[in-house]
Amino acid sequence: MPKTLKLVNDGWECPAAKRKGGNMNVCCKRNPKFKVKTGPKTKFAPRRHGDLNIVYDVLQSFSSNYLAQVTIDNENPLGRLDRWNVTWEWMRGEFINTMRGAYTHKRDPSECLYSKAGQYYKDLDFSQVMNCQKKPAISDLPPEMKDDKVMGKLPFCCKNGTLLPPLMDPSKSRSMFQLQVWKLPPDLNRTALYPPQHWKVDGVLNPQYKCGPPVRVDPSQFPDSSGLPAVTYAISSWQIVCNITKPKAQASRCCVSFSAYYNNSAIPCNTCACGCNDIDTNTCNADRNPLLLPPDALLVPFDNRTLKAKAWAKQNHMPIPKKLPCPDNCGVSINWHVNTDYRNGWTARLTVFNWRDFAFEDWFVAVEMGKSGKGYENVYSFNGTRVPPNNRTVLFQGLPGLNYLVGQVNGTHPLRDPPVPGKQQSVISFTKKNINGLKIADGDGFPTKLFFNGEECALPKHFPKKSSGHRGGINVLMSLVFAMAAAFAL
Repeated sequence: MPKTLKLVNDGWECPAAKRKGGNMNVCCKRNPKFKVKTGPKTKFAPRRHGDLNIVYDVLQSFSSNYLAQVTIDNENPLGRLDRWNVTWEWMRGEFINTMRGAYTHKRDPSECLYSKAGQYYKDLDFSQVMNCQKKPAISDLPPEMKDDKVMGKLPFCCKNGTLLPPLMDPSKSRSMFQLQVWKLPPDLNRTALYPPQHWKVDGVLNPQYKCGPPVRVDPSQFPDSSGLPAVTYAISSWQIVCNITKPKAQASRCCVSFSAYYNNSAIPCNTCACGCNDIDTNTCNADRNPLLLPPDALLVPFDNRTLKAKAWAKQNHMPIPKKLPCPDNCGVSINWHVNTDYRNGWTARLTVFNWRDFAFEDWFVAVEMGKSGKGYENVYSFNGTRVPPNNRTVLFQGLPGLNYLVGQVNGTHPLRDPPVPGKQQSVISFTKKNINGLKIADGDGFPTKLFFNGEECALPKHFPKKSSGHRGGINVLMSLVFAMAAAFAL
């Protein structure tokens, strides 16, 4: 038995063991002078965080080509990408020979043959080359190609370009693809590695991103392919950080309408909420506020609302302008209806309308409330998750098997009935416990921001007003419920 045992790594010192009866005991004390050794300093720039984090790793390197891996991580709790497209610019004449986990939009051998690459690689069969463009456009593969032996068989690939927020599903917040990059002189050695520049990322009904330049970082670490508890390093790594930019005025791609149990009228989406560039403003007024509507009109396409809007205005003694307001032109609209308001709590009804001709899979709606957001209790037809750190934003998504928001379809009688939007609906309950001064009808019952699939939607400019007498206000809820039931029965 040694006289003194030192546990250097943990800063403990143990004296010689003492025998007591049939046992030996050792009492160890921490050395106050012990200093923990810090890890090695990074050789390159530290990794940063952004809304979208892209890493360009070189996994293998040869004199004339190298294997690169691109990993895209969605780090924004409310951000989302659908059918993502990635573009960049080669700066030294590189071209993509083969690809796995993604594909380029254009594959033209003639561009290769008449380029510098075609002049140098005279014996290469360019009909098999993936892409020779200086600025290639790259997209994710569809799910059915996940097990393809040539282009699939790669983790986190083949999701049709969908990146969900990590709060929804961490396994669906990452995309990955690999590409074999061929180089040109004077870069024909294994250490001449240059990442592409001027990265751009976009999608369908998604936030707008602005990407920074590639920054050299310490090589990425990967689990060893043998399965042993070892770590494999990339040859070199670069990081590209992309952040969501504030959309331009009237650049939204979704909008919100407001209604409440205490008011018969629904406030529709703002005029030209999603732009009026393609609208003939000679036939409509792009600067006038939208006309109030009966709640059931929210289920009808804008082109079929005119008669309802005019009849509603006449019934409620509201003026009808000679030139009616232009439509909102949004592919997705969301109705927020204040359902009830009582002493200890209140409820709202959220309805999502899809006016596009394609469906949204794994859709989500994030609702940012004011002080009333702390009182969120439950949602009954969706899944609801609080978004930290303030917990005043709630993320709603479809239940398993019901997270598919279908597109617009024709009515039962296409020549007579208007098209029917795809829709999802649920009631949300809130409590007023420990929240002082909450006034639902004065605006506390309405969201301050609302997102659909990561895109911030345009909100109405005002809330429904509470009149002194609102006996018929309950009809707002009932008419919307009956209209929804009739639409589902089509």
